[in-house]
Amino acid sequence: MSDPNLASNNEVPTPRKSRPRASSGRRSSKHRAARKGAGGKLRIGDNWNVITIIALSQNNPLKAIAEFVENSIDARAGAITIIRGREHSEPYLKIVDDGEGIPRDALGAPDFTYVATHIGDSLKRTLKERGAQGIQGEFGIGLLSFWTVGESLTLSSSGADGKTWQMEMRKNEPGYTISARKALFSHKGTELLIRPLLPGLRQLSGEKIQNYLAAELRDRIRKSGVRIRILDRSARKELEVQPRQYTGRLLHELGSIPSERGEIYLELYLNSQGSDNQVSLFRSGTRVVSSLSEIDALNFDPWNSGFFQGMIDAPFLQLTPGTRTGVIHDDSFEAFYDALETVRASLQEIIAQEKAAEEEQTSRNILKSVQKAFKEAFLTLPPEDYHWFDLHTGSRRGAPGDEERVGTGSGAAPQAAADVKAPGDSGVSSDAELEREEPAAEREFFNYPGPLFSAVISPASVVMKVSAGRGFRCIARDKSRRAIEDGVEIQWKIKEGEGQLSTESGEIVTFTAPAEPGLCVLEAAATQGNIVIRTEAIVTVSETLIERDPGSGDKGGKGLPGYTFLRAPGELWRSRYDLERELIVVNNAHGDYLFAAQKHARKLKYICRLFAKELVLANFPGFDSRELLERVIELSLYAEENLR
Repeated sequence: MSDPNLASNNEVPTPRKSRPRASSGRRSSKHRAARKGAGGKLRIGDNWNVITIIALSQNNPLKAIAEFVENSIDARAGAITIIRGREHSEPYLKIVDDGEGIPRDALGAPDFTYVATHIGDSLKRTLKERGAQGIQGEFGIGLLSFWTVGESLTLSSSGADGKTWQMEMRKNEPGYTISARKALFSHKGTELLIRPLLPGLRQLSGEKIQNYLAAELRDRIRKSGVRIRILDRSARKELEVQPRQYTGRLLHELGSIPSERGEIYLELYLNSQGSDNQVSLFRSGTRVVSSLSEIDALNFDPWNSGFFQGMIDAPFLQLTPGTRTGVIHDDSFEAFYDALETVRASLQEIIAQEKAAEEEQTSRNILKSVQKAFKEAFLTLPPEDYHWFDLHTGSRRGAPGDEERVGTGSGAAPQAAADVKAPGDSGVSSDAELEREEPAAEREFFNYPGPLFSAVISPASVVMKVSAGRGFRCIARDKSRRAIEDGVEIQWKIKEGEGQLSTESGEIVTFTAPAEPGLCVLEAAATQGNIVIRTEAIVTVSETLIERDPGSGDKGGKGLPGYTFLRAPGELWRSRYDLERELIVVNNAHGDYLFAAQKHARKLKYICRLFAKELVLANFPGFDSRELLERVIELSLYAEENLR
């Protein structure tokens, strides 16, 4: 029988030509008024079309599997087994649980008819309205998501008499069949079988299912205590789903926060900034979205900062029925949003402290790396050219309390005094002194160097006057760059060019340059047993050399300086040498610094080159620009070679 309300909405009066135009106009006006006052109840025009839309609304097969597992948890299952295999060349997925099974009808048989004919009318919603706890489903459409996994679904459960019944549904078909299933033993709980799997699910491995369920159902697994196993027979693996464990420092002070609609549970962990750090949104233990930043209304700091990972659980949120991977922006969401605003300021303060700590640690590490790189470079460069740093003539400590301060101006990155050399610190003169920088415990443990691994001549590149003499040393090292003092024989020779060596063996030799300018190559061969390592040094013999002006007057202290930051936006200078404080001041508002700071390795090289520029300017006062540029290239080349 047709609905009279629908008839009143669809009827159109037949116009009468005999009516006058004015009268026709008045009747048309009355009819429009009648239509405005008419109404009725919404109805489904095509039931099967709506079912198809619902079945295809779930676009994630892993989410569909999670919903099947949740059905088992809702049925109070203590153990769930997911089986992935192949039968008769067809891949299948089976989920078996020991729960309460399908609700039974008046005769004690599984009420599959109710399940198949009450799509959108969930029994669980009725139970929740009566006060039932610990169940998740409410839409009555979970089974339809098998369309995104395979071609057919077979659901089996036993009745009160122990007899097993099954219901079968097929994708794109409106019917269902219920039949008795032959079984030797009755099975407590439910068995769900999907086969064959869709062709696009060939990569649906047991590991992917395990990882997804561990994150998606994290708190449901923890609270219910259910054991979930995955038998991947195709890959011959057995896996167990464990709730995901977050990493970082747990923020105990957060806990739960109140809202107008109920309590919100927060479990947040602080980490170093990274794209892998995400805060997931849960509802009653089930993940709704993997990251709060996926919700436009929450895509801002601190939720998208990358410093936190963890979860926020709001049991009162309303989910989107189709995909169940989003929330409805209603009054419940507004209450959730307002509650999160109460902790936003404290989280931003934590982020600011973490950023400051990371900047400080980064600056310390950069300073250590740069200083060590320059010390290594000075081992291979001629000491008379870089004697201003006093790194070849032995270690000299400054007076007590004469410690270098790093950055007191605006925008300065704090540095620990222990990480920065004092102005009078002369650095190291050899690998042995480099070794003294290692912690005492490490020195005791690594008491003896290992086998020969590398060798270097100090200096490795030098410019000499004709007929002048100077000493060269070959440093043998093990794999950890520790100097080997004994058990290594060293042979010297002039590989290319002219000149004379004081001896052909030994750690140290004296080379006398020839009377004519030219290029000489010295070779040292370090031998330990069957291991032979060869290294070279290049000597440029010149007629004249540029001498340092003795009256230039170097006022700065010796040793490698520290560095600090000073914001100077709009100014062109990149760095300056503060001789009074023995600091290289870096303009961290310069465009080059901002570009370099995007990557750690690039930032390290940039600061290393600023060091090279400032150290050369301080070490070679009065030299012309061409000579200074040559020195900058020389120093940066050898420093970057040792930059780590």
